[in-house]
Order: sequence, then C-alpha cells, then structure tokens
Amino acid sequence: MNWTLESAPWAVGKARTAVLGQLGKWKYRLAPDTVAAVEAVTTLLVEAAVADGGTKVSVHLSDQDGQACILALSHHAALPAGHDDGGEDVLHQITAHRTVTGCGTDTGQDGRRIWAVIGLG
Repeated sequence: MNWTLESAPWAVGKARTAVLGQLGKWKYRLAPDTVAAVEAVTTLLVEAAVADGGTKVSVHLSDQDGQACILALSHHAALPAGHDDGGEDVLHQITAHRTVTGCGTDTGQDGRRIWAVIGLG
C-alpha cells in the first residue's frame, strides 16, 4: 500500500491513521505496545520526510512474515547545500523502539527514503 500526502505537519496524523488502518485490514491484531511503536515510528519517518521541504511525501507499507516495512519518501531530490537531514538522529530514535528490527535511509533521484521494519507479533 502507499499514500501520497501534502508535505505538511498534518501529514503525520493522516499517515499514522492510514498505516494502522491497513494493518487492521490485513488482520493484524496488535498489542498496545506495538500500536504505540507503529505510531511513533510512522511519526518519526513522516516528520523527517516533511522536514526535507518537498511539496509532497509518500508513505509505503508492506508486510511479510509478521513484520511491516514502513517507508517515507520526501520527493525532494535537490536538498539545499548544507541541509541537515537529521538522518542519524532519526535512526537512533527509531531503533529505540524494541519492536524495530531494522531501519535505514538513502537519497535517490526521487528524494530521501527513510524506512523501518517493525515486528508485529
């Protein structure tokens, strides 16, 4: 699944609702601490993408083997010189959640991608 949102502060709430809603449609029954982790990680990912300054962000969600991959794409390929994307700090905040099994960031022609894999069991 994926959703394209305006790059604005309200995108975070829309993304959290969409991700949790889709996981529910896929029949995942999440424990309260897992819901909190999904919400927090989605927030961090989308806030980082919005901070890049593009006009839109997209959120991508996939699942396999009881894990979900959440990815946010900034769609802003030409980041200003000296732009501090906060990538390392965001990754440290993401890995603070015990359900996160991996995360990363890279930049391509379509903008910065920042992702996390979360255990759903």
